[in-house]
Amino acid sequence: MEITAALLRGVGQPFEITTLTLDEPGPDEVRVRLAVSGVCASDAHTQSGRIPSPTPTVLGHEGAGVVESVGAGVTHVRVGDHVALSWMPSCGTCRHCQRGRPVLCTAAAPALLAGTMLDGSVRLHDRGMPVHHYSFLSTFATHTVVPAASAVPIPAEVPLALASIVGCAVLTGYGAVVNQARVTPGSSVVVFGGGGVGLAAVAGARISGAAQVIVVDPVESKRAAATTFGATHTLTPSPVLAEQVRALTGGDGADYAIDATGSEGVVATAFDAVVEGGTIVCVGVPAPGVDPVLPGARLVRSEKTVVGSLYGSSRPGLDIPAVLGLHRSGLLPLDRMVTRAFRLDEVNEAFDALRSGTLGKGILVIDPELAGPLPVEAPAALAGPAPALLPA
Repeated sequence: MEITAALLRGVGQPFEITTLTLDEPGPDEVRVRLAVSGVCASDAHTQSGRIPSPTPTVLGHEGAGVVESVGAGVTHVRVGDHVALSWMPSCGTCRHCQRGRPVLCTAAAPALLAGTMLDGSVRLHDRGMPVHHYSFLSTFATHTVVPAASAVPIPAEVPLALASIVGCAVLTGYGAVVNQARVTPGSSVVVFGGGGVGLAAVAGARISGAAQVIVVDPVESKRAAATTFGATHTLTPSPVLAEQVRALTGGDGADYAIDATGSEGVVATAFDAVVEGGTIVCVGVPAPGVDPVLPGARLVRSEKTVVGSLYGSSRPGLDIPAVLGLHRSGLLPLDRMVTRAFRLDEVNEAFDALRSGTLGKGILVIDPELAGPLPVEAPAALAGPAPALLPA
């Protein structure tokens, strides 16, 4: 079938809205009509080359929509089901899957990096030439074919605009706190970065019972947003930041630090900002060649833990519905996380806002009718049916 997609032909190039061909789903695959896609910093890092990925490609790894067809062997979803998409499917049989760590699935990781489906082939084509997938999802399009395990069924009453952001930003930040750091009641947490991942980390810390949540971000609007998610203090980056955190936490430092940025120098600052025996969770992916530098002797003597967290160390099939349940119960205000909505053909404008640091959490509304109520006031062009550009 023909679809409309935002095609990235090469690193550093703008997105091109064009018509591509999408193959039918193969065995254990699902075709989804997309309603909304999230706009994530990882997409911008891939466009710039900071995160290497093959091109040409259709980016986008947060999304939600409705199942249109299923391949052989798919039983957990049916045509018409609403789904949120997970960018890390799992085989269920490798060493990591069997030990409850599906985000480390050894079957999925090579295909993800190669920009293919799990079988090593692609379903997208541009005038007969192959187009790479991005994190199995490629949600900057009207339709997508994904591995069956990437399509997580959700209740039909959940607005797809909110479900679209859970599959990466929310699960990554929330899971880093709950699944990896395992923040305890009464503790103190410092979160570096006030974007979508950082806000989800803040919410996760408060849900976990943290008494203090300190957010560090250079953008005033992001610091203000963090307070609405439960931050007790906000700070701007500075040479004396670690000292400021220690002063706010009784002089010894925070119990936990979450680096949601991957920016150079943040892990070293976080190391100085946490208490002896504290934990630093690295979430943001640094640029190639940017490696954290830690004081070896103090690392031993302080017994501080520095650990990575991929995709919130989550089990997406279980954690995505759980996170949506927290929203429905009023504990996780996903509707306040989204700050701006764009049309698919405004994708370059969305990325300009993302790079400028002014976009908290953006979404691309691909099918306005399917998306349902939006969590932010949207442009008039998003109030009606999908634009004529998009296939029916």
